[in-house]
Amino acid sequence: MSTPTFYDYIGGEDTVRRLVDRFYDLMDTLPEAYGIRKLHPADLSGSNQKLFMYLSGWLGGPQLFVQAYGHPRLRARHLPFAIGEAERDQWLMCMRLAVDEVLPPDEANAQLLKAIEDLADHMRNREG
Repeated sequence: MSTPTFYDYIGGEDTVRRLVDRFYDLMDTLPEAYGIRKLHPADLSGSNQKLFMYLSGWLGGPQLFVQAYGHPRLRARHLPFAIGEAERDQWLMCMRLAVDEVLPPDEANAQLLKAIEDLADHMRNREG
């Protein structure tokens, strides 16, 4: 018997989809997220789908992103975009709000947010 993953714990595909949809809704509408929003295409559907696919695997579910695109190489894929502290913080603000709205507050979600913060910080490719 396999150990349940965080993907399973939070409710699998439906929850990850709701989380990603809410994240992009926030990023698209919050004036405080303008800096990160302008780094994305006008149509967010492709970005939404890629984040959904990535998070599914990252959280322990199906490796959808790897199956479609190969190894994520996140930092390399994000190098064309200037990502500093402000962009990281705006991205994290939207993700924290989405997590708070979609997932019930508990210790596991605090651990998830810490892992997401580490991941977002790793994406920084410029000072400031």
